[in-house]
Amino acid sequence: MSTRQGMLPWLIAAALTVARVPTASAGQTMSPEEHAAHMSQADHDVLHGPDSPVNGSGTAWLPASTTMEGVHLPAGAWTVMLHGQAFGQLVVESGEEHRRGTQAGSINWFMAMAERDAGGGQLQLRGMASLEPWTIRGCGYPNLLATGEICKGDDIHDRQHQHDLVMELSARYERPLTGSVRWHLYGGPAGEPALGPVAFQHRLAASWNPIAPITHHWLDSSHITYGVVTAGLSGGRWNAEGSVFNGREPDQRRTDFDFGALDSFAGRLSLAPTPNMVFQVSGGRLRDAEQGAGSIPPTSVSRGTASLLYNRPLSGGAVLAASVMYGVNAEDAIPIEGVPAQTTHAVLSEVALASANHVLFGRGEVVGKPAHDLHIGESPADVFTVGKLEAGVVRHMWQGGGARVSVGGMVMASVVPDALAPRYGGHVAPGFSVFLSLTPASSSEHAGHTGH
Repeated sequence: MSTRQGMLPWLIAAALTVARVPTASAGQTMSPEEHAAHMSQADHDVLHGPDSPVNGSGTAWLPASTTMEGVHLPAGAWTVMLHGQAFGQLVVESGEEHRRGTQAGSINWFMAMAERDAGGGQLQLRGMASLEPWTIRGCGYPNLLATGEICKGDDIHDRQHQHDLVMELSARYERPLTGSVRWHLYGGPAGEPALGPVAFQHRLAASWNPIAPITHHWLDSSHITYGVVTAGLSGGRWNAEGSVFNGREPDQRRTDFDFGALDSFAGRLSLAPTPNMVFQVSGGRLRDAEQGAGSIPPTSVSRGTASLLYNRPLSGGAVLAASVMYGVNAEDAIPIEGVPAQTTHAVLSEVALASANHVLFGRGEVVGKPAHDLHIGESPADVFTVGKLEAGVVRHMWQGGGARVSVGGMVMASVVPDALAPRYGGHVAPGFSVFLSLTPASSSEHAGHTGH
């Protein structure tokens, strides 16, 4: 059976379940004890305290105060959660003719998780998928200054590539070791190594912004990895883990599995000094991460990241969320192009203020983009410092039947130096997006320990 045929029944079943299962009403809070009703209470208390951080994408941590929107339901010994988000968006970006673009499409992802007690610990199964191979046309949607991956035999620039159909297919097992220390093992044919912060779709400060960060390939681009094994130890406020994985980027065929040797490695240390804060530092070596276009061979990358995620619950069920991140890529030389080994840096900050009816969000980024990534052929060895600013608002319009529909809009400004200004229509290239969003009905539940 093809990948497409195998995943469609799962997607249909998940969508039907979301449509028919009611969720908690807006503003209702689920305590950790209620969320663990279908687990052994003793095992749950040993594994997790009420102020312990929670799992985000892969094994990355979110603050304990993180809220989420999803559908929880019992299934015998299992507790199941369904989650997802679909944007129907129009994106308009300015600039030179072959850089600007206008596109209508849908950015989306869908997720199902199931967990249960097993052997004195906790077993979790996770699947995540996207329909973007069919809902985003061409080589991706317009996103000035975005770079990364290959399409039609060439590097993608000024566009954001589609996500693959299968984004995650993994299992995780966690069990107490001694005292408050636990061990965990995670892996699968599709997953995320212990490298970088929680992926941008699942960070509370970024979850209402449909546009991917232009710093994505400095911070969290390894969130779709076809082959990964992670092992780690954690206490109540710390987590140390390491991964071996396939560090090669997915190819332009978005519906298959791009398996490769597990010859990349990464390590991450996460700290949660308070229930509202998580800090992580990580580093890794990604073998043949950049595919290379035409006759250019694959390029390996050494990456380091540091990030701080912060949530502040406010009165009336509102929440303030913020992220600050740094990433560095040290790329090997490209011998055919004559490009020397390059080290580039990226900084990102995000903020969102969410209430029962509205969300205000913003993002600011600065990154050093190699000239060859931006298709600046006359100076392929140069690095240009560029930036992007985004601000938007979301209004929740309708909720019922287990779903919520919201409408939003955002403005964007891509900022470039003198050398790039003629290619982007000036030092500041404006853009905007308007969108509809479909999510599970708001439940404002504690994220528990089932993931994002």
